[in-house]
Amino acid sequence: MSIGSLNQLQAFAEDLPSSDPMPALFLGHGSPMNALEDNRFVKEFARLGKTLPRPKAILCISAHWFTRGTKVTAMQTPRTIHDFGGFPKELYEQQYPAPGSPQLAKATAELVKPTAAAMDQDWGLDHGAWTVLKHLYPAADIPVVQLSIDRTQPAKFHLELGRQLNPLRQRGILIVGSGNIVHNLGRLDFRQVDRPNYGFDWAVEAQDFVNGQLSKGDYKPLVDYAQQGRAMNLAVPTPDHYLPLLYVLGLRHQAGQLQLFNNEMFAGSISMTSVQLS
Repeated sequence: MSIGSLNQLQAFAEDLPSSDPMPALFLGHGSPMNALEDNRFVKEFARLGKTLPRPKAILCISAHWFTRGTKVTAMQTPRTIHDFGGFPKELYEQQYPAPGSPQLAKATAELVKPTAAAMDQDWGLDHGAWTVLKHLYPAADIPVVQLSIDRTQPAKFHLELGRQLNPLRQRGILIVGSGNIVHNLGRLDFRQVDRPNYGFDWAVEAQDFVNGQLSKGDYKPLVDYAQQGRAMNLAVPTPDHYLPLLYVLGLRHQAGQLQLFNNEMFAGSISMTSVQLS
């Protein structure tokens, strides 16, 4: 960590005393409709919100902010983004008016150096962030900052960037990756949306492979996911929903500190599997 990064983190920490490391989460966010529903997946999100230490702020890496270059939201009041189509009017009326934190944005930008992170004033909170956070913290009273995913960089870059973010956890910051490990919308079976834990053979194979590597703490094959055969290539046809997992795995932890929840398939080709790091 550079002297500049330490100074920026120290300035940020003046109002945020050091603490035991905050847990970190990767959340399988699934359909935007989870924002409205009261299903078994969102009940787990709500349970976490009641059992985790209350964070001072949240840094979210969402599959839905997939950019050229790295950006971080730096506005005082991020807007709620309805970045989807074809859903009921009620979903578009949902708001998550959490405050932002320009101070956390600046600290984050310092920590990820030499990667240059642009201070963004336009984005806000996309549905990868707010549809899950509204169940964890329905009062929307915890500051939220989003860090974008640079689509031009290889998978290893994202794991290493996650490693650089680890000092935030000692300052009460909850780091949340939001995506889906298995995410192939082109093969979604809409006839099976009400069938619990239904996955195609290749999707279950990919889920089992990832879960096995997580349990062993062997993340190199997960970084090299594109070289792991047909099942993983079908599970990750594009990297946007997968890469948030690598940010969380890059945070300092031991394999035994990792727990899975919501470990189910949905409609054949989406995994709702979520991860908690102690």
